[in-house]
Amino acid sequence: MRKRLWLKIVVGVVALGVVVTVAVPFVYIHFIKDDAPPTVAKQGLPTRTSEHPTDPATGGAETYALTMSDDVTKNYVGYRVVEVLFGQDTEAVGRTTSVTGSLTINGAQITAAEFTVDMATLKSDRDIRDSKFKGQIMQTSTFPTATFALTRPIDLGSVPADGTEITASATGDLTLHGVTKSITLEVKAQRNGDIIDVLGSTKVAFADYNIDNPSNGGVTTQDNGTIEFLLSFTKS
Repeated sequence: MRKRLWLKIVVGVVALGVVVTVAVPFVYIHFIKDDAPPTVAKQGLPTRTSEHPTDPATGGAETYALTMSDDVTKNYVGYRVVEVLFGQDTEAVGRTTSVTGSLTINGAQITAAEFTVDMATLKSDRDIRDSKFKGQIMQTSTFPTATFALTRPIDLGSVPADGTEITASATGDLTLHGVTKSITLEVKAQRNGDIIDVLGSTKVAFADYNIDNPSNGGVTTQDNGTIEFLLSFTKS
């Protein structure tokens, strides 16, 4: 009789543990944790009203400098990684506005473009994740910046009219965690007067850049993440 009673108690404790293991992450993800911000593709380019429309026929090289606001929802560079917390899927998103860069347009070609990110300033919704990101994962004290630099001109075919959204492929060198690789990513851009807005994203396999998989304990991640950006350049 006692053995049966103890067996029921043990089974009950185990069942309770299973319920807690599943229920707590579920409650946290669905009722406590803030929803991840929309992807840059869903967010889209900002809507602007141009006070000084650009003449599409205007030629000659034009240089634009990256201008970042302090509002991380309006322009940013960031990462997006799928996490599994005790069987429950969620997204980890970190962003920063500490970015510098420039681009050059000559007629119907983008001849140069680059931006540099201060990696230590990326911030998510959890301090513990940010600490691990800057330390074990990205080692920002050793690799403080990440960069992208265009290595092949982007031919637009013709000079886009002011306010016209374009889509193009951008090939360049991505340097991340001290490793440089050539990548090609799809970007969308739109010029409104003296401002050019550009957005894009690309998948990054951690192993390609010697980045340790951030999985630990009850949290596991995929073997890749997404880099996404929404940048505004102002004519110099």
